[in-house]
Amino acid sequence: MPSSWTQNHYHLVFSTRRREPLISAELEERLHPFLGGIARDLGCTALAINGTSDHVHLLLRYPSDLSHADLARHIKARSSKWMHATIPALGAFNWQEGYGGFTVSRSAVDQVRAYIAGQKEHHRRMSFQEEFMELLRRHGVEFTPSQVFQ
Repeated sequence: MPSSWTQNHYHLVFSTRRREPLISAELEERLHPFLGGIARDLGCTALAINGTSDHVHLLLRYPSDLSHADLARHIKARSSKWMHATIPALGAFNWQEGYGGFTVSRSAVDQVRAYIAGQKEHHRRMSFQEEFMELLRRHGVEFTPSQVFQ
């Protein structure tokens, strides 16, 4: 077969360093489209982007030749650089060192999209830390709770 036919979906989650609440509603209105633009530049399609003041979720369809690590690295580095250049008052802004990444079956895309869309409501009941550890559990990722948020 001369071509590759793939449909890859990825749920990427990462927070601000120390989960500081630095993403205001005004910043979010600019940040989310910028994240989508980075994804597009990488050959991805952003299916959902949302979050709260201390973290973001992205649901992306991505090409088969882009690794998860490269995807996360580019999105985080380029958006951080943009934040520093565009909003100097956020000079201390940084993303956390790591990230959560979860592959998503095509049959679950609508469910994950709805989950991401409901972030504001969801976080009235649950902290980011609780949510992140629940995502790790739900996806069968082994972890030591005390080491997740060092």
